Amino acid sequence: MNIFPELMISASGLTAERARMEVISRNIANVNTTQTAEGGVFKRQLLEVMAAGETELGLHGVEVMGIVEDTAPPKMIYDPKHPDADEDGYRAKPNIDIMMEMVDMLSASRAYEANVTLLQSAKEMVRQALTI
Repeated sequence: MNIFPELMISASGLTAERARMEVISRNIANVNTTQTAEGGVFKRQLLEVMAAGETELGLHGVEVMGIVEDTAPPKMIYDPKHPDADEDGYRAKPNIDIMMEMVDMLSASRAYEANVTLLQSAKEMVRQALTI
C-alpha cells in the first residue's frame, strides 16, 4: 500500500487551513478599518479552495485558488461626528462579524489538528512497518 497520496492529501489540507487562519486573522485585525490604501472600507476576505487532483484511490486533496472579497455590503453606522461620515451622518464599517470569524477560526484550527493527527498516525504506521 502506498501511503504517500494520503500524506499529500493531508498536507494539502494543512496548507489550506493555515491559509484560512491567515485570512481570518486579517479580517479580525481590520474589523474597524474604514480607510484602506485602495480607498474605501475594508472588505471581508474569504479563501477560495477547490478539490485538487485525484489519487489512484479516488481521493482528492485541496488547492488554494486565492483570496476573494466578500460581496456583502458594508455595515452602515450612524456616527455624524466621525470624519468618514456621509452627509446623512452614516459611515461605512467593514462587513465583518467577529463572532462568525471566531467560529471560522475554531473550525480551521480543528481541521488543522485533524490533519496533523492523520500525519502523526501515518508516520507511526510507517515506523512500525519498518520494525517488522
